[in-house]
Formats: sequence, C-alpha cells, structure tokens
Amino acid sequence: MKETILDISQNVPQEIEQIDVSLSFKKFIDYIKERIARETTVKKKFFEFVLDRFTENPRFAGKVELSDIGDFQEQLSLVYNMLVPVIADEKETLWALSVPLKPTIFYETSAFHDLLADKDTGHTKCDLLRDIDLSIEKKQKVQMLYSFILERFYGIPSYHNNEMILSIRDDKTCLSKYYKLDLGKDFIEVTPKGPLPELSIETLQKQSQRDFDWNSLAEILPLSMFKFEGFSVITLTDVTADQAVENIKNIILNPVRETAQSYYEKIIASLSLLIGSHEVKFGLLPELRVNEKLVFSDDLCTHSILVQTSLEQGLEENDFLYLADKFFKNPSVHFYKDLNDGEDHGDFLKVLKTHGVHSYALIPVYNASRLVGVLEVYSKEKDLLNEHALSSLKPALPLIGQLLQNNINEFESRIENVIKEKFTSLQPAVQWKFKEVAWHYLRDNTIQLPKTPIESIHFKNVYPLYGAIDIRNSTVERNTALHTDLQVQFGALIKVLKTIKENVGLGLADEIIYKCKKWMEKISDQSTENDEVKVLDFFEYEVYPFLEHFRQSEEKLTESIEEYYQVVDKDTGIAYANRNALESSMQTINSAVNLYLELFKSEIQQSYPCYFEKFRTDGVEYDIYIGQEIAPEKNFNILYLNNIRLWQLTSMAAIAKITHELMPQMKNPLETTQLIFINSNSIDISFRDDERRFDVEGSYNIRYHVIKKRIDKVHVKETGERLTQPGKIALVYFNSKSAEEYVNYIKYLQEKNTLKNDLEYLELEELQGVTGLRALRIGVNLDGEWN
Repeated sequence: MKETILDISQNVPQEIEQIDVSLSFKKFIDYIKERIARETTVKKKFFEFVLDRFTENPRFAGKVELSDIGDFQEQLSLVYNMLVPVIADEKETLWALSVPLKPTIFYETSAFHDLLADKDTGHTKCDLLRDIDLSIEKKQKVQMLYSFILERFYGIPSYHNNEMILSIRDDKTCLSKYYKLDLGKDFIEVTPKGPLPELSIETLQKQSQRDFDWNSLAEILPLSMFKFEGFSVITLTDVTADQAVENIKNIILNPVRETAQSYYEKIIASLSLLIGSHEVKFGLLPELRVNEKLVFSDDLCTHSILVQTSLEQGLEENDFLYLADKFFKNPSVHFYKDLNDGEDHGDFLKVLKTHGVHSYALIPVYNASRLVGVLEVYSKEKDLLNEHALSSLKPALPLIGQLLQNNINEFESRIENVIKEKFTSLQPAVQWKFKEVAWHYLRDNTIQLPKTPIESIHFKNVYPLYGAIDIRNSTVERNTALHTDLQVQFGALIKVLKTIKENVGLGLADEIIYKCKKWMEKISDQSTENDEVKVLDFFEYEVYPFLEHFRQSEEKLTESIEEYYQVVDKDTGIAYANRNALESSMQTINSAVNLYLELFKSEIQQSYPCYFEKFRTDGVEYDIYIGQEIAPEKNFNILYLNNIRLWQLTSMAAIAKITHELMPQMKNPLETTQLIFINSNSIDISFRDDERRFDVEGSYNIRYHVIKKRIDKVHVKETGERLTQPGKIALVYFNSKSAEEYVNYIKYLQEKNTLKNDLEYLELEELQGVTGLRALRIGVNLDGEWN
C-alpha cells in the first residue's frame, strides 16, 4: 500500500476547486458502530477490534490534515481491509482513497500507484477525471456534485452513475488502455451552511433531463452553500476491450475521414487495442462480386496481406481468385500458428512465409448471417499469436462485418454510378443540346491551354407543369406494418431464447429476453425511424452474435435457431409479412402509375417535344417543361401548352381510377391522391451537373420550385382539412385566369363522365413565404363508365 499524496487531475472546474471540503473518517466510524449494534455473527468481534483501533487515536476520529495522513498507517490499512475482499491481491487491485469529491489521492494500492504515477518522477501520468470527450468533462464533474446534493436534500434520485472513462498509455505495449473510474460517495457527509432555497417542481423535473443546463442550477444553489466532510473511495476497472469495440462502432457510424487509408488505420488501431499488441497485424478482405463472380478492387482489397504479397510475387490473379472463391463458398476459421513448422501450407502461405510472417489466421466475417469477407490476423513475432488472442477479437466481429458490408455497398454503388454516368440515355427532346455543348467543349479544347470550361446547359422561357401522385398515409401504414412485424419477431426470438436457457442454463438468455420484452412495450405505431435503427442495432450487435454462437457450438439447438432465422427471412419470413405486403402494394401502385406516365410521356411528345422527368417518393412526382428553346427548329404556339395541360388533367383522372381499381389486388389496400400545380408564367431552367438533372434558376423561378415542394401537405384555409384527398384531383394556382382555363377542361371531362359534378373553389392556408394560394378540387368518377 502507498500513503503518498497524488494529485490526479489538472483540469478541475473552478466550481469544484472552491468547494469547502475536509478529510474525515467520522462517518465511516459511525458506520462501524452501526454494524456492531446489529451484528450477531463472529464479524462483531472484528468490528469491535477495528473500532478500538480507530478510536485509540482521537485525532483519527476528527478532521485529518493531509500532511498528517502518514500517522495513521494502521487505521488506513484497516479501512482497506474493511472495504476490499480479503482474498483480493493488493498488487492487482486498482483501489484508492481520496479527499471528498476531489482528485487528491492520499492512500492507494501498489497497483493503483504504479498505474497512475510515473516511476521516475512520482507525478501522475494522466488526468484521472478526464473523460474521453473533453467538451463534456466539466459538465460531468459539476453534474456529479449536484446529483449528490439533490438526492440528499431534495429526494431526487440521481441517474448520474459517477462513472468516467480514462485512458493510460501502457509502457509495455505502447498502447492506450481504458479504465472505468467509480468515485464512491457513501462515506461523505454534506451539510448546508444555511437555509436551502425551495426549488420549483418544474426545475426539479428538468434536473432529470439529459439536456438540462447544470450551470443554471449553480445560480440557484451554489456549491459554496455546502460543506463536504469524509472521504471518497476510488476504484478502477479495465474496460479496454469494451472501449475498443465502442471505438470501432463510432468510426463506422461516423465515417468522417480524410482518406480511405486513415479510416482503415483507425479500425486497425482499435483491433490492436483489443488484442493488446502492436506487433499483431490485421488485414480486411471484403467479398466483392460482379455478376456472381469474385473480383478484387485495388483500393478495397490491398489491405489484405495475402493479396499484397501475392501481387508482389507476381502470382496469377485467377489462381488466387479460384482459391479465395473456394474459401468463401465453405468458410471456416483457418489458423496457422507456425508457418515454419516444416509442413506444406500451399503456395500462397509460402509467400507469406518469405515475407517474414510467422503466424497467420483467416476468420470469416458475417453481417446479418451473410458472409461478407474475412479478417486476417498475422504476426512476424514467434509465439505472439495464439487461440486466446484470436478469441479476444470476437466482440468486434459483428462491427467488422458491418464495415465490410459498407465496403461491398460502396463498391456496388460505384458500379451503379458508372452505369448511370456512362450509359444512361438522355431524353430525345433535349439530347441535341447536350451533343451541341459536348461538341463545343471538344472543339474549343483541341489546342487551347488551359482548358475552356464546359458551357452550362439551360433553357429560357419554358412553361412548367408539375404533378404528384401520393400514397395516402404511407408513413402511418409503414409504422403500423413495422410495429406488427417486430412483435412477431420478438415473440419468435423469446421462444428460441427460452429454449437456449432450458438446454444450456445460461442466465444471459434471461437478460436478452428482458430486453426483448422492454422493446415490445416500447415499439408502437408511432415509433420513430430512430427507434427502428436502435432495434436493428439490438438484433445486429446483441442477438445475432449470441444465436450464432449456439448455432455453431450446440447441435441440439441448431434446429430451433434455424426456425427463428426462417421467421426473420426478409423474403419469406412471417416477421416481414406486413412490411412485404405493404411494399408489394406500394410497388403495385407505383408500377401502374409509372407505366401509365410512360404512355402519357410518349403521347405528349407527338404534338410538341417536351422534357419529362419523374421522381420516386412514396408515390411519384413529375416535372414537364415545354417551350420554344426545347425545340428551336419547330415553331412553338401556346396551343401546345393548352393541349398538354388538358392531357395532364386527363391523365390524373385516369391514374386515380387505375389505382382505385387495383385495391382488390393489394394485400394492403392503399389509396392515392392527385395534385397539380398550375404556373401561368414561363420560367428558366438549367442542368445541374452535381445532381444530373434540370432545375430552376433565378429568384422568381426558385419561388416556383419552393411552392411545388410545399403544397403536398397544404390545408384548406380555416378548416384543418388536407387539400389532397383520395379519389379527387387538387389543382393549386395563383392566377384566376389560369384557373378558368382548367375549369373549361373540367367541364369538358364532366361531359365525358370522367369527372364528377362536385367542383370546389378553395382558399388555402398560408405557407412559409407563400400567401394567396387557391385551389380547385374535383372528384373523379371511379366506378362509372367514361365516354
């Protein structure tokens, strides 16, 4: 044991630095007296002995000066033996006593001292109370004190757990190790120096909220009003493995990185931390396939030591791909503890041997039960890599699986982007303009240096038409389906967990069952997207690794676990039945709408060329642009615009009828709403290179864009009723003259029995930055015959 004074924090908030504290063992002595009074076992004799030793020196029962702490060696030893199990090894136990709520250590175990103090200078190696996130460090310390005060004097239970994380560089491995610090306050007495203020119920309720401003409480209840007397018990617990996994998770979830290499290096650093050595190296190899054939991408696969060395030695890529494909089809852990054991390990491992690799392991990595790649673990040092070291990597494997899945997704996204960039055809109506600009770019840059920038592509004075077909209450339907499916999934999961508990007797299964039941209570039809993400994280990082372990290690549980995986199969499982039914219904609607709009697009091109662009939402939106600049070789007349407006109204009626007739075919009957925005004036549009589509330009034109994006959920003025309704077409406008034009079209379609005789003239609520909107709303004859 050590009795040296050790200041382990250089970053104490001023509020804590100035609090009135004194070192005392009075409360601990009172605790011993209470134990003696109620103890009936042989422990009573020991407590009486301890009390005698404590009270033998009256100075120990009063306030103790730090400078005199060396006079109480026996008493401090007894405090240690009272609070730490007898069988604990003092050389391994990380335990210390400090001044109340301050980071001044006066008595610690040898292990604690050696960990925190520099062996040469005796000074602390780090700030023990420094949290990983320095931006919240001071808040945590002040919060800890106020939680203590509010619990003592106002009866407010504290959710603050007094735990912090610190990192210390290990002298042997040169790696950081992480420790959880617990600052005990059981033997601290806090007394107010005067009357305490009354706190309102509202203030007390805010205290329990995570975003509460503790500084505002300091104004009402300054720490200078209190006196703290006693001592704190500090314990440290090694949480390096947990922190390493948490680091990997944060890197994957927050992929802010300068380069792919730095991102990879951060992952490897955390794996080194987990395994406890810089000398053990790692490689990652995602399973990349094109048309079901295994391929290697230079930037995503060169982190693999096996790939690197094989390329350097000039080995045939096809041979390597063949062997890798065999492994991916029948994956299992391969561990070669000593490549120098004289056995023939094959050509590729011989290559590793020539590069000085002594031990090598291949570990299959999964994401959602699907193989996504391998993790390589290797060392050039003898006897450094063993089975125990490999097992320490298990907590990180699900996260590595997510990382490799991200690599696969990124690779596939690149393929898609090339296809879109190089092979997606432009609409014939505007293709001529792109060809013209491309030719000008090639012509002007044949000789000139520096290169002439490519011209912008724009069309002025074109008339826009906007339409939107939306699936009614799609968000509500999606939440309901998710809620129902998750209830089924949790039910199936609880069943298989109970089977595991009965066969293996593992108490951890009960803990996961408890979490499942809590999630079942929490998930509702109003659950947010964030709740869904948290549930998926629970399955991914807690449930699936747990089940996978028993599926591979306990043959008698394989059938039950496989039954669960059948339930949660995304294509055929009953736990996806409602979501799949909803998606099927939405797909049925969108397919029909898209098919009809393609026909509509072809028909309107026959009268005059125009640009037609669709956007996929829960339903379908589209923009149409028509004007002289779209087709400069053909004279434009306003009659062409009138014709396309009539076509638009007719098509919306047809879509409403088609989707209505599809309802009996849908597993989840869904309704659609139809919306048209009438813009009477022409606008200018330009092609945006970053989004590969046309968009409006100029302040007035942008106003058009803003309006069309805000009217989908607009309400009728002073009614609270949504403008868009199933079975109806809503036409939003500013200019009454434009509305009159559409009224004539409506009358024509009423004569054809396409539209009902229920035309409404409506005023709409004000939107942000938009006033004066009006609308026409007309019902579609969904069941009758059209002329």
